[in-house]
Amino acid sequence: MTQLLDVDPAWLPDEALRAVGTRPVQVLGDGPLVDTVRHEVAAAHAKFAAEAGHSGAVSCDLLLRIADGGDAGPEGFTLERDGSRTTVAATDPAGLLHGFFHVVRLGDAAFTAAPAQTHRPALALRMLDHWDNVAVHPVMGQVERGYAGGSLFWRDGRARGDLARVRAYARLLAACGINALGVNNVNVHETEAHLLTDRIDEVAAIARELSPYGIRVHLSVSFAAPVLLGGLDTADPHDAAVRAWWREAAEHVYTHIPDFGGFVVKADSEGQPGPFAHGRSHADGANLLADALAPHGGTVHWRAFVYDHRQDWRDRTTDRARAAYDHFAPLDGRFRDNAILQVKHGPMDFQVREPVSPVIGALSRTRVAVELQATQEYTGQQRHVCALAPAWSEVLRFRPDGADGPDIGRLARGGGLVAVSNAGDDPFWTGHPLAQFNLYAFGRLAWQPDADPDALLDEWIELTFTPDRCADPARLRSGLRAVLRDSWTTYEKYTAPLGSGFMVQPGHHYGPGIDGYEYSPWGTYHFADRDGIGVDRSLATGTGYAAQYAKPWSETYETPESCPDELLLFFHHVPYGHRLHSGKTVIQHIYDTHFEGVEEVEAARRTWQSLADLVAPARHRRVAERYEEQLRGAREWRDQVNSYFLRKSGVPDAGGRRIH
Repeated sequence: MTQLLDVDPAWLPDEALRAVGTRPVQVLGDGPLVDTVRHEVAAAHAKFAAEAGHSGAVSCDLLLRIADGGDAGPEGFTLERDGSRTTVAATDPAGLLHGFFHVVRLGDAAFTAAPAQTHRPALALRMLDHWDNVAVHPVMGQVERGYAGGSLFWRDGRARGDLARVRAYARLLAACGINALGVNNVNVHETEAHLLTDRIDEVAAIARELSPYGIRVHLSVSFAAPVLLGGLDTADPHDAAVRAWWREAAEHVYTHIPDFGGFVVKADSEGQPGPFAHGRSHADGANLLADALAPHGGTVHWRAFVYDHRQDWRDRTTDRARAAYDHFAPLDGRFRDNAILQVKHGPMDFQVREPVSPVIGALSRTRVAVELQATQEYTGQQRHVCALAPAWSEVLRFRPDGADGPDIGRLARGGGLVAVSNAGDDPFWTGHPLAQFNLYAFGRLAWQPDADPDALLDEWIELTFTPDRCADPARLRSGLRAVLRDSWTTYEKYTAPLGSGFMVQPGHHYGPGIDGYEYSPWGTYHFADRDGIGVDRSLATGTGYAAQYAKPWSETYETPESCPDELLLFFHHVPYGHRLHSGKTVIQHIYDTHFEGVEEVEAARRTWQSLADLVAPARHRRVAERYEEQLRGAREWRDQVNSYFLRKSGVPDAGGRRIH
């Protein structure tokens, strides 16, 4: 129960462990992770020793044990509560660790009688990718798309000397179910490339801090490493010398980090080197690294974010949304068993609203990891409250066949769930204290993809704010729910409407820039003109993207009449007077939602202000500051978007409200 001076405890404050710390506990089993459980129990007892009243007790209220047999499986556990003793039984140490943190989540309820329950992670891989740079990059800075300060791992061009905070971070991640972590940016620069070879000892030092909490380290590597680091004249995956170099590199890594997870690779995307330069396919490139890792039990994560970023904005036949499917669907079944295709959840780039990528459903013979973005690049950059669990839940519940509920079996057979981390060295971990919920919710959804986002929010509130210890628990709970529960749709209302996406300032991606990328080579267009808005992605008259889905979705997305309102402008170019299923016209929807979004932020800010007497002063002050910026930003979005579309369409607001 290590807590660092001036670092927010997030969802593991001392109070969260009171139920364990005030009861006699016995831990049975051997191994480093079991020792971690013992350390957690001992620290909790030390904190609450004065209240415990069980010094020298022979019996125990909580038994945590490694048990032979059972059907909990890897990392799973069984919880039995008969009213007199609570028992957590696991077949492996990782399961015991997760079982311990489950008891922490339950608090006193863990010690009331209830039927035995077995808990298993639905997904074997539950991973965070840190886009951290070892050396501060002149354009990307210390953390690319990071909004919570500097890197937790790197400082002044080296691994941090004091890694105590990394251990504390590992504890937070394990407590919500995360078991893997990439320590460097997928855009691998020259300095970071050397982590694979002569600087692997720095990665090993970080791994030693993460390993006691069951978290395996992964490393982003450059596909051109044999040339950059090995002195070869080629990186061709069919070249024998290249294959030998990667085998030796992998063996070198595992000598330093025996539980190393594997490589993460961004290749032939946005200027990163890849197999295309050698006339080879993505499968050739991924299999090269998979073969090198296979003897050690490692995995290669090959990112499917591949597209032409030098498009001509006048050419409406080229569609960035099509790219991942066009590149990877023909390769289905050609990847090694220890190769995972890491696919962004939508076809574009982590927008506030976009459809689920058709690649996920198309690759039936390839392991697929769905990639989310916890760092809020396009959803307020951790300056705006935007709880993403409901959005992620929609992604996980999407079924390519149109059936209801998450296709957990498909996810489990694939590669798992990955998120771009939102944590940094800020005292509150995520910059905005309420953004901690996104990190927590990701871990819990990766463990249980069909979990109710509202239930996860309540769970996080109980752990982080321990309402029962404040003067007015009901007011605190209702206030926190009010500011977080619908914050995703609030953000959507005052930013990009109906799936249009982007509309942000180029480069840093913060704040409104309705035409910011409209005439750029990045392929991120909304095609607004005097007659209408949206991208025609139908098969009949557009780019054909809608046909990349199987039925019934290809039919649903094909026409404006059947397309869901929230995605209309992603799939269709329609007149401003087009009437939505809601009954409103497109233009009136734009006006109304942007006014509503600002009003909802104003209400949330008032609610947060009313909680000042119930929330720790430093935490309340930071959130209050962020709300001031969010309200300023929401008003700016409202005024610029509404003004833009009034001038484009010439259609006045039916409500007669002021539009600049």
